[in-house]
Amino acid sequence: MLDALLSAFPPNDPGAPLPDRAPSDSWEEVHVLIISSPNGVRETVHELHRRGFAEVGTWSKLLPAPASGEVMSILTRRRARDRSSRSI
Repeated sequence: MLDALLSAFPPNDPGAPLPDRAPSDSWEEVHVLIISSPNGVRETVHELHRRGFAEVGTWSKLLPAPASGEVMSILTRRRARDRSSRSI
């Protein structure tokens, strides 16, 4: 499952310019959410960093999750929309 997630996004380029914050016809925001124990979230964030998916500091701080004892962290990425999805 992790490999499928990694293949859905290009490697993180911290030096790449960010588009304007307002979504447009050419790009959209994608939110990636990890929910687990605090150690599970931290380990997954570090594993994704090791694989080049996202810098550790780009994830949100640990936030309380709906289930007791779990936390979550959110990463927001921008991706180019496919031409076919612009008309939806």
